[in-house]
Amino acid sequence: MHKIARTMYGGMQLNSKRKGKRGELELAKKLREYGYNCRRGQQYSGIEGKDVVGLPHIHIECKRVEKLNIYEAIRQATKDAKVTEKPAVFWRKNRENWLVIMRLEDWIELYREWESGLWLKERRYCDNAGETAK
Repeated sequence: MHKIARTMYGGMQLNSKRKGKRGELELAKKLREYGYNCRRGQQYSGIEGKDVVGLPHIHIECKRVEKLNIYEAIRQATKDAKVTEKPAVFWRKNRENWLVIMRLEDWIELYREWESGLWLKERRYCDNAGETAK
């Protein structure tokens, strides 16, 4: 009985690793569709700590599971991230879209950068239209 249980557990663990690998490959492909040169980080003997590499300044923790402990996942991403990287968990369940989970302070920093870029874009539009930018 114990031998069968170990074999079954080992098989379940192997299937989980395969699903994780497929999720990392799928996410890398999706990010390439957005123009980022991403690939699976673990394909090189697991030396790199990121699941997916190629998204500058973001530490990607990829989760391709049905149930996720969000706080544990973001703790892992935070622990593995370099000081110069924002930790992010990319998560997808079966038949669902990818989600990105970040700490609020990191999201606010990214949002402020996006907002200031939008402001500059609008200002250039006004300047190019011959109007006075405020």
